[in-house]
Amino acid sequence: MALSKLRQMLTFREVQDMVRDDLQQVEREISLESIASVDAITAIGRYLQDGGGKRLRPMLVLLSAKMVGEATGDVISLAAVVELLHTATLAHDDVIDVAETRRGRPSPNVIWGNNASVLAGDWLYMQAFQVALRQRNFRILDLLIGLTQRMVEGELLQLDLIGSVSVSEADYMELVDRKTASLFSSCARLGGMATGAAPEAVERLGDFAWNLGMAFQLVDDVLDFTSREKVLGKPVGNDLREGKVTLPLIYALDQADAGERRAIETVLEDSSYERTPFAWVREFLDRRRGIERAMARAAAFTERARAILATFPDTDYQRALFSVANLITERDH
Repeated sequence: MALSKLRQMLTFREVQDMVRDDLQQVEREISLESIASVDAITAIGRYLQDGGGKRLRPMLVLLSAKMVGEATGDVISLAAVVELLHTATLAHDDVIDVAETRRGRPSPNVIWGNNASVLAGDWLYMQAFQVALRQRNFRILDLLIGLTQRMVEGELLQLDLIGSVSVSEADYMELVDRKTASLFSSCARLGGMATGAAPEAVERLGDFAWNLGMAFQLVDDVLDFTSREKVLGKPVGNDLREGKVTLPLIYALDQADAGERRAIETVLEDSSYERTPFAWVREFLDRRRGIERAMARAAAFTERARAILATFPDTDYQRALFSVANLITERDH
């Protein structure tokens, strides 16, 4: 990236400020659209929404729209739709993962139980489609239906891979594509589509955000090993404890000897670090360069995202999206 562009990088707060009024409208719409006739659904939806997320996905919709057009009421609604979809996945993920915490608080399944959490997630999915349907745009509905199917397929793929020490890099990349990158891509595409941008521009927006989503998840998986619980909002090393073998571990296992491989298998078998301490796993990842290689892969996706973004006109919103790409790779939570 050119030095002049690097000097113009914004902080996350500065990027938020550029769309603050729009985000406030999105929050109001989410709050209104999360009200159900059954109190438990409303309570779970609001509990998840109040959990302190960055609203990165609605921001992608808004910034993409503003870069190629204008943020109308339709754009605000679609930003709310993607956050409702994301919230639905959180409700389901916590049940599937048997999670106990979410962003430093008890997860909804701990408070309301698995059945209520799953049904609340179902309701939020349907409500997101209800909001999108009001626009009477079949292209948008087609994109959202395809996205939801890919995310569900991603959950099923993850279930097949849980507890396996033989997860390949290709398996992992397919999982990240379905569970994370496809949602990021759809956010940017929706922003472009809502402003009537040319199909070619919408395609480039989607490719940019897909690479961004891949980088986001890779960094997330590295942070699960390298961050601190207070910063992360959940126990460190949680992915491996839940049976998930992510890219840092896949790369380290490529170089592992039989004893090291067996040590990792004990964590998967026990769902704990009792026989193989987390400190040993962390040292193993450094020794076999798993974290280093995973971060290099994340940086490659970020660079690809920046290259695609550079094909758009130089504007304040393009600069904001450059900053988002930078911040995703450098974040600590």
